[in-house]
This record gives sequence, C-alpha cells and structure tokens, in this order.
Amino acid sequence: MLNTGMLKFLTQSVASVALLMALSVALPDVSQAQRQPRAATTQLDANYTLGGGDRIRVNVFEVPEYTGEYQIPPGGAINLPLIGSVAVQGLTTEQASDEIARRYARFLKRPLISVNLLSPRPINVVVAGEVSRPGAYSLSLQGGAGNDPGVQYPTVLAAITTAQGTLSNADITQVQLRRKLGRSGREQVVTINLRELIRTGRLSQDITLRDGDTIVVPTAARLDLAEARNLSAANFAADPTRPRTVAVVGEVNRPGSYLVTQGGTDGGNAGSAGAGASITGQPTVTRALQLAGGITPQADIRNVKIRRQTRAGGEQIIDINLWQLLQSGDVNQDTIVQDGDTIFFPTATEINAADATVLANTTLSPATIQVGVVGEVKRPGTVEIKPNSSLNQALLAAGGFDGANASSSAVDLVRLNPDGSVTKRKVKVNFAADINSQTNPILRNNDVVVVYRSGTAKVGQTVGSVINPVAGVLGILRSLFLGF
Repeated sequence: MLNTGMLKFLTQSVASVALLMALSVALPDVSQAQRQPRAATTQLDANYTLGGGDRIRVNVFEVPEYTGEYQIPPGGAINLPLIGSVAVQGLTTEQASDEIARRYARFLKRPLISVNLLSPRPINVVVAGEVSRPGAYSLSLQGGAGNDPGVQYPTVLAAITTAQGTLSNADITQVQLRRKLGRSGREQVVTINLRELIRTGRLSQDITLRDGDTIVVPTAARLDLAEARNLSAANFAADPTRPRTVAVVGEVNRPGSYLVTQGGTDGGNAGSAGAGASITGQPTVTRALQLAGGITPQADIRNVKIRRQTRAGGEQIIDINLWQLLQSGDVNQDTIVQDGDTIFFPTATEINAADATVLANTTLSPATIQVGVVGEVKRPGTVEIKPNSSLNQALLAAGGFDGANASSSAVDLVRLNPDGSVTKRKVKVNFAADINSQTNPILRNNDVVVVYRSGTAKVGQTVGSVINPVAGVLGILRSLFLGF
C-alpha cells in the first residue's frame, strides 16, 4: 500500500474529530478481543504506520530547500530543517504530514506538507501456536516500493508457510491475527477461517500483514481425522516429506523410536515387515508400525492411541481404529504422524481366532515371525511361521515330535518379554484343539518351544546340540534349565 499523503490544510474541524471518535469505538481493545475470540472484527485496519527502516520523502511545498528524503532511524524520529526532531514512529503518512505541518506552522504561513513512502521496511511478525517452527520472522515485500503501486505486502498464509506450515492438530477455523494500532497501544484482533479457503477458495478478507503483527494458530479441542487429512493436503500445511521422529510402543515387535519419512524403502526395516515388503507413502501410523516390525498377536488395533504434545504444553490424545481401516477402508484412521508423537498399541483383553487369522494376512503384521523349536522334534532349530500362528503350528513346522523319544504330553514355552524379563510356562499339548491360551496359544516373534525327552533324560544336552534359534536365546535357555 502506498500512501502519498494528500495536500491538506492544518485544520481541526468538527468532522475530523467525529471521525476519530467513530474509529475509536469501532476498534475493540485487546481484553475484549481475548474474551470473545470468535467475534472477529468486521474489517482489519490496513493503514501502514511508519517505523525504523522506512525511507520517506517529506515535501514542503513552495519551500524546496526544506524538502528531502529521510531514512527513519530505529528510534522513529527524523531531523527536519528549521523544526528539528519530529517523531513519526507509529504514524501513518497522513498523520506524519499533519504533525510536521503543525510544527512548521510556527514558522510558515499555512504550510502544505506531504509525506511519501519510498521504500518500506521488512515486515517483522510473530507466528505462534500449532505450526512446525513457531517464532519471529522477517518477511520481505514483493514487487516495487513506495512510488511503484505494484508493491505486494506478505499475507497471513505467507507467514504460516514461512513457519513451515500448520500441524495436523491445528484449529484452522480460529486463526487469530493481532495488530497494534499506532501509538494508542490498543490491539485489534481478527479471526481467520482457513477452512473456508480450502473449501471455497475464498477468504472473508484479503488480509495482508503489517510490521509487528502476531499470528496465532490454536490447538483443536478435538482432532477430526477427516479434517486432519484434508489439512495435510493444503499448501500451507506442514511439508509431508519432512522427517519426523515418533515412538512406537506396546504390542509391536520392535518397540522404540523411529524416523518416519515419506516414500522410499529401508531395506532392513522392510525385510522385517516381510520379504519384498514396500514401506512407502506418507508418514502415517501404519508406516511407523511397519518400521516397528508390525503388531504382535496380542495387539488391540481397535484402540490405538496417539499421545501428542501441543505447543501450549498440553497433551492431546487421538483415538485410532485400524480395524475400521481394514474392514471399511476408512483411510482417515491412518492419520499422518507428527514429530514427537507416541503411538501406543494396547494389549487385547480377548483374542478372537478369526480376527487373528485376518490380521496375519494384512500389512499390519510382519510377513513371517521366527520361533525356536528345540529338543525332541524332527527338525529342531529356527522355524518361520505366519504371524498369529499357534504352538501346534510351530511344532508341525519343526516336523512334529521325534517319535518315542519326545515327551508329547507337554512342552515348555519360553518368552523374552519387551521389558527384558523372561517367562516360562508349561503347556499341555493337544493337536485337536483350536487356538486357545491354555493348550494351543498364539506365539510371538522370538518365542522358544522346548520339547523334553521322555523318561528321565535331560534336555540340557539336546539344547546344546541344536542350532541357536534366536540370537541370545541359547544363553537364556541354559540359565533357565541348568541342572535339569
């Protein structure tokens, strides 16, 4: 915006006083705006106010020796001939011309003054709230400057984009723009609905920024998964290709922290999710899950939780139902993760055999898991079985019991838990049983099944003579069964 400062006489008309009073009533103070954030003002004050860094031209008509160009210093006062220092900080060009004319009126009869903006200073703004990098930013003007009407001031969207975009938990319907009004110290607040831009391509106001503006992107009270997916596709959203670190914990094969990126395939991680598996696409919950080796058979995929820290210091809990993703194709459940998220896969209170079979053939589970079957079986060692396979299936994969040498009534199931502890329990074998926790439990990755010899023979010698099923498990077995 270029304000050329029209020629005017130094007058104090009743009309101008009435206009100033009307403007004062129209602009709410900051406390009122904070009490009623949803009641946006109808029109934002778009006047440009002068400040340190602006270059201006002061024209004193009919007195050319007093006319000149000035760079406003940080203090906001310029030094003019005859009248000395004049503070113009926080004034519009029209207000500055009035102030200079008032000062010259002591020496000149009916002085005619105009102030022209030749080169505006950079726009310094603050972007806060749910953006990737909140903070202070200096935005340059585009196009020409004061004498060139093509100059373009940066917009709210430009500032948000400079702050690397809105996060998925942002409430884009209540974005606030706060602007100080000149020397009065009052603050004007307007609310901007960026969802309107996504849906219709229009904003209620064409808002450009001014130096000192503050933009606040609030946290959504409740995350709508469909809205979050729509927001992720907007050009002012956080870049989906930017890597983000998340923690994946609970019933997954490799709990831990992972760097989730868009596209590409990590050969090692893909291999753990199954030979030839392709870990590609956006940085979503399922992509993070694949990097963590997939779910365990005990995972409750209907009640997955994402714990997300907000910029305000609180915590947002997001409920994810991946079963709904599998059954109805609701891709909104596979939400894009955010840097610092913790994804928790809880333990199911009850395991349905039919559901377990379905899950074993999805990309949520690894293609295969490895278990050790040692002792009196025909092919002792490591066997690869499908996820959610049972103890009976592991025994059959190892060739079954080794004839009369095996104690076929019961076996030991040794499990290395995610917390580092080791559990061992005896399981009665029943090949006629369906999957159940007592006689035919579902196995986890790295489980070890120990088949004893019949009679009084010791299993320790057998264990020492077979292939090590899983790295480190042999030492655990020796410590558990030493002396048997």
